[in-house]
Amino acid sequence: MTSKGRVTIREVAERAGVSMATVSRVLSGNHPVPASTRARVLRAARDLDYVANAHARALVGGGRKMVAVVLRQVTSPFYAQVAEGVEAEAAARGWLCLVGTTGGDPGRELEFVQLMREEGARLVILVGGVVEDDAYRERVAHYAQALASAGARLVLCGRPAPDPDIPALVVEFDNEAGARAITGHLLSAGHRRIVFLGGLPGNTALDARVAGYRAALAEHGLGPEAAHVVDCGLGRAAGHRAMTELLKAGGDPGPGDTATADTAPVRFTAVFAGDDMVAAGALRAIADAGLRVPQDISVVGYNDIPLAEDFNPPLTTVRTPAEELGRAAVRIALRDPEHAAGAHHLLGTHIVVRDSVQPPPPGIEDGGSTPV
Repeated sequence: MTSKGRVTIREVAERAGVSMATVSRVLSGNHPVPASTRARVLRAARDLDYVANAHARALVGGGRKMVAVVLRQVTSPFYAQVAEGVEAEAAARGWLCLVGTTGGDPGRELEFVQLMREEGARLVILVGGVVEDDAYRERVAHYAQALASAGARLVLCGRPAPDPDIPALVVEFDNEAGARAITGHLLSAGHRRIVFLGGLPGNTALDARVAGYRAALAEHGLGPEAAHVVDCGLGRAAGHRAMTELLKAGGDPGPGDTATADTAPVRFTAVFAGDDMVAAGALRAIADAGLRVPQDISVVGYNDIPLAEDFNPPLTTVRTPAEELGRAAVRIALRDPEHAAGAHHLLGTHIVVRDSVQPPPPGIEDGGSTPV
């Protein structure tokens, strides 16, 4: 990819040593061209990172108003709601929406972004928290520049931009503030021994939630040793396994403030689950152990998926505007195309109070024995 912007068909023709008409015939695939000439043109196009101008194609009737949304998975309620928001906003504007899943594989993500670039998608939306390492930063910078060179735009939805100077729009919600608020809710109910269940070091969304959890503890006068983060990742199975092991372990906190599900035993009266699916697994494990929520242990989650109010008991959680996140990604990018690149939009969150929290059992927080 050149640094000066979009590569033109003239540059491809000059590199291949043919006319622009020949390049057009090769790339359209609608006219017979000698095999050696075709190979030269395709090699030149590949070397120059050339794609057809999506806007030019639209002017001659060959382009589509298309937005692509790229997700880790569609079985997650949160990802599904974001995708639904993207599709609804795109449909309302007469645009087509394509959904692709990566399973967290950067290679698949790259292939999908490149495909959408070649197919002329005007917006490519990447959704969800990521591990923000050097490879991610380099990859996203490449996506943003490559899409911009083709007249398209990258939107980062629920994840940060690795560099504010790259041509990408960021739309996310305030994970840290939501976590601080829900931890404060537990502290206000009298809990002081609160476990964060669902850490994943390096993941941008979960690191922000852990930061909010720690900040709330500090705001209530508790030292760093009061924080206990279980790095078990997300999902119902992870929550169930980690909670089962914590309940079996019991005992006093080990040294440090971070544990895996199979190391330091932790005494606790409340659980802050990294998302609602982790909370679902934790609720099941607590019930399997013969304990009750919230009488013995209080549990809160994050995201407020549609099923959260049907859990047993209905789950107190943080409502994240998942569908609105998807809608806003499309709406903001299309509303202000000249200034959307590099912009950052932050959506708010709020607590939904249900039945999974109550004060700890009498005597627990003032030195008495604990159920776990």
